[in-house]
Amino acid sequence: MDHGSGLAGADDGHRGWTVLRFGLFGTGHWAAETHAAGIGAHPRAELAGVWGRNPERAAALARRHGVPAFTEVDALLDACDAVAVALPPDVQADVAVRAATAGRHLLLDKPLALTVADADRVVAAAAHSGVASVVFFTSRFQPNIAGFLASAAAAGGWHTAKAVRFGSIFQPGSPYGGSQWRRDRGALWDIGPHALSIILPVLGPVTRVAAMDGPRGLVHLLLTHSGGATSTVSLTLDAPPEAVATEFAFYGDGGVEPVPPGDGSSLTAFGVAIDQLLEEIDAGTRDHRCDVRFGRDVVAVLAAAETARAEGRTVTVPD
Repeated sequence: MDHGSGLAGADDGHRGWTVLRFGLFGTGHWAAETHAAGIGAHPRAELAGVWGRNPERAAALARRHGVPAFTEVDALLDACDAVAVALPPDVQADVAVRAATAGRHLLLDKPLALTVADADRVVAAAAHSGVASVVFFTSRFQPNIAGFLASAAAAGGWHTAKAVRFGSIFQPGSPYGGSQWRRDRGALWDIGPHALSIILPVLGPVTRVAAMDGPRGLVHLLLTHSGGATSTVSLTLDAPPEAVATEFAFYGDGGVEPVPPGDGSSLTAFGVAIDQLLEEIDAGTRDHRCDVRFGRDVVAVLAAAETARAEGRTVTVPD
């Protein structure tokens, strides 16, 4: 295996080689049904093995895909060209730094980390080693939403935006209800990144954040953007099932433009994320719109919002 090129297999005319061998880090529902399944379905991706904090679950998922289970992070890094990480954000940050330092390309989940300092460590490691990186903000890899955002950003003239994400993950049967980090960190850190990934490409970076809590885990954000526009974000993971909702809209000189719902599943979107990581590797570029630098900027907004909630004041987002 040629880890210097980042790809293994037979040459098919692309720069480098054909198949990208992924080490999967994580064993939960998202890891199994999106990451592992997406890698298995992709013509230029291959699952090299699985690592998890629970060795029994790692072994079970590895058996399901006919690959080895690894008990040591570095051993799996030695066996792959890239990592796909579906772990709690604080654990992900450490794995991502180790992977980037070892020269492995990064396909990470949101949020990148739980602190700006940890996000900065991932960015620095990726920059130092020159690896490609993609952070999987699901909606950004659904073609109709990506096209809408590109058109809206090009049009300009937007004054404000509204985002509403009301989830209900604590109902019986939810695959995410037992996730401790989601219970601890709530909607701000779990689905807040999705909302920001829609708003930021159109309205630009956030400079100031105010926040207020509501019942049933609600958090409301008021954001000021670098160009002077404002936006509002309302989030919860504990909405009554009848109140589950997703709404995004931009308001400006041209009127009101609602963001369309995604036209594909998370599994399809993950395949697009693999495509785009491969494009970065094949072309030798390191400028993906959802790379670790964008992931870090989202973490900075979330961290500022957390401070704003705790201290009851408007917080400036650091550069």
